[in-house]
Amino acid sequence: MLDLNNLSEYKENNRLEAKTAKGGLPLSIWDTYSAFANTDGGIILLGLKEKKDKTFEISGVENADKILKEFWDTINNRNKVSRNLLREDDVYTNEIDGNTIIIIEVPRALREQRPVYIGENIFSGSFRRNWEGDYRLSKEEVSAIFRDAGEVSQDRKVLLDFDKRIFCQDSIKGYRQIFKLTHDNHIWNKLNDEDFLCRIGAASFDENRILHPTCAGLLMFGYEYDIVREYPNYFLDYQEHYDSTLRWSDRIISSSGDWSGNIFDFFFKITSKLEDGIKRPFKLEGIIRIDDTSVHKAVREALVNCLVHGDYYGRQGTVIKKYADKIIFSNPGLFRIPVPEAMTGGVSDPRNSVLLKLFSFLDLGERAGSGVPKIVDALKETFGTKPVYSEKYSPDRTEMIFYFDKKSEKFDENREILEKNYGHKYKYSSEKFGETKGSSVKSSVKIVDMMKRNSKITLDEIADTLFISKRAVEKQVQKLRESNKIIREGGDKGGYWVVLQTEE
Repeated sequence: MLDLNNLSEYKENNRLEAKTAKGGLPLSIWDTYSAFANTDGGIILLGLKEKKDKTFEISGVENADKILKEFWDTINNRNKVSRNLLREDDVYTNEIDGNTIIIIEVPRALREQRPVYIGENIFSGSFRRNWEGDYRLSKEEVSAIFRDAGEVSQDRKVLLDFDKRIFCQDSIKGYRQIFKLTHDNHIWNKLNDEDFLCRIGAASFDENRILHPTCAGLLMFGYEYDIVREYPNYFLDYQEHYDSTLRWSDRIISSSGDWSGNIFDFFFKITSKLEDGIKRPFKLEGIIRIDDTSVHKAVREALVNCLVHGDYYGRQGTVIKKYADKIIFSNPGLFRIPVPEAMTGGVSDPRNSVLLKLFSFLDLGERAGSGVPKIVDALKETFGTKPVYSEKYSPDRTEMIFYFDKKSEKFDENREILEKNYGHKYKYSSEKFGETKGSSVKSSVKIVDMMKRNSKITLDEIADTLFISKRAVEKQVQKLRESNKIIREGGDKGGYWVVLQTEE
């Protein structure tokens, strides 16, 4: 919850916007409403003024009843706002030091409700939120939202312009061999390839008994040069980064031409590489050694998630990067459900449900929404780490970092990842929209860690990274200095921080 008694500690961020509203209801409120609805929701505060240090000063609104009436009249006018997501108790007033502020809590729109747009033009009136504010969606981004809004999975579509010649027979043979191992007595094992592909959802016969692939079948068993006819931006890329002097130590790409380039073969080409180096403890069940640990399963689960949730019409392809201390899974397209729901489990909304079914037939991939929680549990139990999920826009991408080392989880060399780990946590890991008094201890831990990593870091840089006010940082630094945990050597400009005692 937002702590209204400590508003001066907050800054605008991905889920918090403040407006003075001195002249009445500001027109820009509707861009923010659309942006919050199309991203992850957020809170709009009317009656706050932003100071030079980006923190807030309460100024209050005049004639709150008039502003509220205009707000409700506009949001319920379909010619001005495409959809009203708010209930009556989502908009309310509060008195602080004799000033009235208006609080508007905007929920995240369901994917079936998006895009929420302003005016009558869906392309010019659709907005999204990033850390710099509200920005207008491009036609490409609106098209991606439309694809996700449909009730039917993207990969169910039957491709009538393709026939069975697009299928890689070696891929189908490999799939059927694994299917038989996991379903030894299944009746489908007796079917010919064409009927088998229809049963699993990879193909369909037309009225003339001509076999056509579904999008899922094309992606799973097709050749790369056929896949890009339907998905021009399709690209699979696996990279190993063990030597900092090289761009990569090993690489597998779908367009190399020396293998099929489809998703099925990609999965099995890189799985052993991803699992290489993960310790396998000696464990027996009877006389049989069991060396498939929860972490190995979590790696495979993360790879399946990356492949089945990708928007293959989107740009930049699916990229897997393995380092000594982490794996980064990145795919085009955003999460279709809020990340906290995915982390909790029980909710599954794959972008490509048929692809997920094809993997699940091989006992790979969770169809009940329990995949992400299993990844979380495996990392916590084995390494004491947790996966870090993030979303990027323009183009839309989802990224998951799978850490094998607690130190690398705490401080990634990539500043963008560091910001997501510490700043975007309010978007993904908490209901908070900023730091409050109750989280000051956590702030001090992060501040000390930053100073250990960069002894010349400034208070402004710390405040920007943590998305809290400089004043809040100054308070924490003062406490750390008074408790002899840090000292400052030299002046404000040429000096540096020395950490004497690590915060626990």
